[in-house]
Amino acid sequence: MKLYIVGFGSGNRKSITLEAETAVRNSALIVGYSVYVQILKNWFPEKEYAFTGMRQEKERVILALQEAIHRNVSLVCSGDAELYGMAGLALELSENYPDTEIEIISGVTAAFSGGALLGAPLTHDFAVISLSDLLTPAEKIRKRLTASAEADFVIVLYNPSSRTRADYLQKACDILLKFRSPETVCGIARNIGRDEESYRILSLAELRNTSVDMFTTVFIGNSETKIINGRMVTPRGYRNV
Repeated sequence: MKLYIVGFGSGNRKSITLEAETAVRNSALIVGYSVYVQILKNWFPEKEYAFTGMRQEKERVILALQEAIHRNVSLVCSGDAELYGMAGLALELSENYPDTEIEIISGVTAAFSGGALLGAPLTHDFAVISLSDLLTPAEKIRKRLTASAEADFVIVLYNPSSRTRADYLQKACDILLKFRSPETVCGIARNIGRDEESYRILSLAELRNTSVDMFTTVFIGNSETKIINGRMVTPRGYRNV
């Protein structure tokens, strides 16, 4: 039997890859976070489902590993299975299930789907940083922001704000403004691939005073990022070759 770790994209039916859909169809049981399970129930109503709530990732993975002893199981997550997904934890916990075959199915993460909405902000080197300090100490997040800003990476921010972290994006922008111009081109994409999808291009100074939520992905351009015909573009440098 096999455990598939499946990233199913943004939550839009069109964003799931053929490989991910095949894995789900080949599975007798779908395991995931309750919100993600509800999405997949609409797409694959004939399947059996099991779910856990927020912050119960370990329990979710163990359930999937135990069930995969007897039948094919898909452990699902939004976006990509590796990037802030369940692949790493599943492989860590799989030490206790050496006979379980695991296959990781990648998906389209918000950095790419949101970047496509905005234009082409990720054409050159970039860094992805989560502002959530639930699993990463705040001081380490600050160091990563500082290093990425100083190195002139395009930066993509996940989990930029929540009810208990309402000022985290503002604090991140204050760090970035030590190294970037206030006019640095930035972008935000919200509810990517869903009915309420929206996006906006703005300056770093404007971003600092913009309210966002957990459904928003934030893009901070590098020193060469520009606006071309209303799109956010980071040149790769072909004109300099």
